[in-house]
Amino acid sequence: QVQLVESGGGLVQAGGSLRLSCAASGRTFSTYVMGWFRQSPGKEREFVAAINWSGGYTYYADSVKGRFTISRDNAKNTVYLQMNSLKPEDTAVYYCAADRDREVVRVSPRSWGQGTQVTVSS
Repeated sequence: QVQLVESGGGLVQAGGSLRLSCAASGRTFSTYVMGWFRQSPGKEREFVAAINWSGGYTYYADSVKGRFTISRDNAKNTVYLQMNSLKPEDTAVYYCAADRDREVVRVSPRSWGQGTQVTVSS
């Protein structure tokens, strides 16, 4: 399994931007489909975005489409989530995830990071 460590969370005003990073261990990073999830207090964890090994396939939840962009740098073993036009309802702990399958990564990925807090103030 791949080990994942997120960073880049913080406090931002509504309308602002943040970029999350997820660093992965191991030499097989480029073979994984990567995803981002989030969980707000009292809510279930929800899928946010996914990207395949080459970056040629991306998929977003409707709630973030047009505002968030997922990308990856295989040379750096890192996946990013650029978040623009942030809203208070985007406040959550954001988790990085990995799986070999691009359908599974959106539902039940086998590897998870520890999460990073994003707080959007109104």
